[in-house]
Amino acid sequence: MVISSLALKLSIIDHYYDLIARQGNCGLNRLMNHTMSSYIRRIARGKYGSEHLVQHEARDALLHLFEGSDELQMGAFLIGQRMKGETSEEIAGFVDASRTLIPGFGEVKGSAGCVDLPCYAGKRRAAPVHLAAALKARDAGIPVFVHGVEQIEGRVSAWQRLDTAGVRREESLDAALNVLAHDGIVYTDLADLCPPLFRIYNLRPRLGVRTFANTVARLLNPLRCEGQLNGFFHTPYAEKMAGANALLHQPRSMIFMGAEGEPELYADRQKVVAMQEGSQIRMLDLPDSGCEPYPKEIAELDVIAERFAAILQGQPAARESATLERMMAAFCWASGGEMPSEWKIKEA
Repeated sequence: MVISSLALKLSIIDHYYDLIARQGNCGLNRLMNHTMSSYIRRIARGKYGSEHLVQHEARDALLHLFEGSDELQMGAFLIGQRMKGETSEEIAGFVDASRTLIPGFGEVKGSAGCVDLPCYAGKRRAAPVHLAAALKARDAGIPVFVHGVEQIEGRVSAWQRLDTAGVRREESLDAALNVLAHDGIVYTDLADLCPPLFRIYNLRPRLGVRTFANTVARLLNPLRCEGQLNGFFHTPYAEKMAGANALLHQPRSMIFMGAEGEPELYADRQKVVAMQEGSQIRMLDLPDSGCEPYPKEIAELDVIAERFAAILQGQPAARESATLERMMAAFCWASGGEMPSEWKIKEA
């Protein structure tokens, strides 16, 4: 009786394995859809009922979206997070998930003192002084790894200006590391780094709002550089991004309200600067340079290109010169951890 009962169980198991084999991935897809629906249910229950995911749940959710093909669930999850607002844990989980799909992540690492410079906003009001500062940092012996997106509608992207300055672009981390060692600066595009995250990044026109992909891309640090300079546009993201970097064991990063959302410190009154070192996060107070404020009017794109060229030729305007000086101090801190004397820690 025992033998026949065991044989019956084995027969049933074989039958179900045969069904799964004939159905291909249908069973797996159903399981993934059920998992995603449970995550969506938790994050999209309204102002008072929504729950935050912990880091490993956020990682799992985004991996499900990367692996699946259900656009309805993708949109629902992205909008649910947008309405609820992401936490540091969720952002860290999303970064973890994205890093697993970057070919070579964890196998190569930037050299000592390397600075990660994520550029995902672009410029439309003034020249990208942060890129001129990156080239100057390169000349001073600080390796700089730049990543972003090639085209940004209505704006000048980082690559469009770096290309004119002779910076090389590479698709793989291995190749980028080799160029970085030789040239001191290199650019890699998100489309090559992590295509699934790039796909989400490009959903903004269809969804009508930004998604967490913008924030996640900024925190990828694909070469695991020691330092990171990271700009944002919306004030609440200072604490969230700094907290995520602490959870991701980033050695040090400066996260600040940047000019037009790029990693460029203002020369005039600088708002919100978070300095993250390991698990410690402190707020900085930077002095006003006394220069004219950052432009408010949208400029012609060719004018932005001309100003960038002038800066590279050693002809910066007063505000641009002050910004260069401030950005060089930031690059030096990100590379080596030495804080300039004029930077003051805000009292809690």
